[in-house]
Amino acid sequence: MVLQPAGRVREAGQDVTFCCQASGTPAPHKYYWYHNGTLLEGTAERSSGRLALRGLAPEQAGTYHCKASSEAGAIRSAPAQLTVLGERALGAPPGLVELPSECPQDASGSRYYNVGRCPASPCPGGPAEPSGGCGGDSGLCCGVRRMELRQVPCAGSALPIKVVAECGCGPCARPRALVQGRVTAADTGEPLRFGLIFLGARQVGFTGHQGSFAIEVPPGTRRLVARFVDGRQRLVDAVKVLPFDPRGGAVYQEVKMLRKKEPVELDGGRSNAIPLGEAGGREPVGELVLPAGAFLRPSGEVFNGTVKASVTFVDPRDVGTASAASSDLSFANAEGEIVPLRTYGMFAVEFREGDSGAALQAGPVQVRMDAAQVWMAEHLQKMKLWSLNPESGLWEEEAVLRPAGGGRRRRRRRKREERTFLVGNLEIRERRLFNLDVPEDRRCFVKVRAYSNEKFNPYEQLEGVVVSLINLEPQPGFPSNPRAWGRFDSAVTGPNGACLPAFCDARRPDAYAALVTATLGGEELEAVASSPKLNPNAVGVAQPYLGKLGYRRSDHEDAALKKTAFQINVAKPDPNNVDESNGPVYSYRSLRECEEAPASANHLRFYRVEVDRYEYNVVPFKESDVTSWTGDYLAWWPNPQEFRACYIKVQLRGPQEYMVRSRNVGGSHPRTRGQLYGLRDSRSVRDPQLADTSGACVEFKCGGMLFDQSLADRTLVSVVPQGSCRRTAINGLLRDYLSRHPPLADNNHTGAFSMLAPLDPLGHNYGIYTVTDQNPRLAKEIAIGRCFAGTSDGFSREMRAGEGTAVTFECQERPPGRESLFQRLLSAPAEA
Repeated sequence: MVLQPAGRVREAGQDVTFCCQASGTPAPHKYYWYHNGTLLEGTAERSSGRLALRGLAPEQAGTYHCKASSEAGAIRSAPAQLTVLGERALGAPPGLVELPSECPQDASGSRYYNVGRCPASPCPGGPAEPSGGCGGDSGLCCGVRRMELRQVPCAGSALPIKVVAECGCGPCARPRALVQGRVTAADTGEPLRFGLIFLGARQVGFTGHQGSFAIEVPPGTRRLVARFVDGRQRLVDAVKVLPFDPRGGAVYQEVKMLRKKEPVELDGGRSNAIPLGEAGGREPVGELVLPAGAFLRPSGEVFNGTVKASVTFVDPRDVGTASAASSDLSFANAEGEIVPLRTYGMFAVEFREGDSGAALQAGPVQVRMDAAQVWMAEHLQKMKLWSLNPESGLWEEEAVLRPAGGGRRRRRRRKREERTFLVGNLEIRERRLFNLDVPEDRRCFVKVRAYSNEKFNPYEQLEGVVVSLINLEPQPGFPSNPRAWGRFDSAVTGPNGACLPAFCDARRPDAYAALVTATLGGEELEAVASSPKLNPNAVGVAQPYLGKLGYRRSDHEDAALKKTAFQINVAKPDPNNVDESNGPVYSYRSLRECEEAPASANHLRFYRVEVDRYEYNVVPFKESDVTSWTGDYLAWWPNPQEFRACYIKVQLRGPQEYMVRSRNVGGSHPRTRGQLYGLRDSRSVRDPQLADTSGACVEFKCGGMLFDQSLADRTLVSVVPQGSCRRTAINGLLRDYLSRHPPLADNNHTGAFSMLAPLDPLGHNYGIYTVTDQNPRLAKEIAIGRCFAGTSDGFSREMRAGEGTAVTFECQERPPGRESLFQRLLSAPAEA
């Protein structure tokens, strides 16, 4: 499906047009349209993928999708939502912002302030919009029309804060969606240097020297399929279905590539057999049988000389290989629906002439699979051979594997026993990945949410987190289940979490197990603990369903293991049991219920483990939703298309860890001079190599143009550590730079450090770390990683307080009853 129908918003009585287009060989020539899953009368066997609806009525709202078909099969589009609006009023629902710790709590004990927000309701297309067009809507969205400044009393002073005063319909923000990441070899971690990147048949770029890549998601994309190719031919091509955030911003993804197996020499004039999956002392899953004369040059001439054959097998019995497997194990069924497969193994083949190294084709050859490796009897009748289409990322059927009589014997066993093989024929005309799979219809969805901390507040959910689920091999001795990780999927969390597809079973809760992980910008999030005592309130699932799921964090039995994954039995919910009707596992037909489930419903959780950190912006902005940006002179981020994160590294010598605050006010711009942009607090982290020394990476507002892009402002930044701390050193290069770029900030008080933020992107030699990205959180994560490492291009989660610092403080225990400058700043900021 190369053109997906786009969602539309209309008022009653208006017209609307949906369009779709499919490609294939032969070209699809029949199109069918469905409303809420029901075939629309009069749309069968249309020759074009266009649906026009005139004079809309409210009952025509809902989902629309098309199906295209030809002799080769069918493909179904993603659903598009049609919203038909009546009269409505725009209001501002609550939008909560956490105030600084020195601000008093309200009557309910909360320190959150309601700044309002505009509803996420859509706006109808304008009357001037062409109703017959197939392009996207001109785009009207509900957004902030006017904000007003208020003063909140805080510790003897007034804290400025801007609140939403009026909402309205206006042009939609068009943020760019990006997928960034790094490509490495699965075995050694060696980066793929200058590898080729393809979207479909089109090359879109190269990886960098360290394997980094950035892909801009084309508009209208629903399924992003990218192919990574090693130009030096040492690694197997990786075809990946990459998750992305359709609302814009960047998602970080680690891509692993398998190393090609060392080639073996074969005699092309004789019959040959290559085992599949014999590594690690395991019995082979099967073998590739190449009869005499099977090797062909591209011209069709038979090649009987020496052949160098490389067959790389991805063995699902080894869970460590799941991250390197290609695609997401999906195919298009006869109805055009994209549905999952369960794999028993994948293999990539490469045949070359022994002398010249020229590529060879092969066929017909036989793929023989050992029936003893299939633990579910019904799978023996459904086993097929598939090949991966590198452009669509979908698996296509090559052959059916049928039982054949024994005859070949197991050589490794003392007892000579007969094998039963499943045999299928195959011709290898191009470099594709092949797969031993069965279609799987036992499908469910698992609801997962990610949070910024262990409080698990619904309004502190993290968006843009990549959650991955791997279906595991069952417990040893359980015979009614495939012996494989069958499928793996990734999804990106939105404002309401993510729903991940998984295999499930209603009869046996432990028939299918899944391993779930979550990452944000390359940082692994932590799962909720399962030992020494399981806490249903923390896990997010009530008993008795939690016991049925068998929740276990990865360190459940070994505390030395990482805490960044959990495993569950994917027990299909019993529709007659009220305890299982509220998540976290939903039946396959209940996807919408899973996606719209409230935060109070059962769900599984990850959270971010970090040093104490607090952020306050005068102009509220939700970093996980770029469309929430508001143009204002006091906005922390002045440009919604490009986010620049700045950090200063502070070394603290003392027996404790200390909270460090940056206060950021207008410095040189006439519209903002002396006005607060925001506050940032960060607790220092101990350096394991230096005694009584810690370091803090503190964000400050970068200097530069404000939102009108007419005049730059050098933010006045004040860095103040908690406790009895005295400034003892300033980075020499930073001091020289500031002196050469006047005016200088007043630095009379030795308990603080002040500067007018540099306009230049200084590096670690100055103790300043600056990163620009289309995603604000990713820019901050990269900058923090460099700051911890003390380098301009490295990344570390271990604090190196002695490297790349800007300013140093000596801290000591203060005498009882004496307030530090930090405490005086909280209690009486005007006097301080």
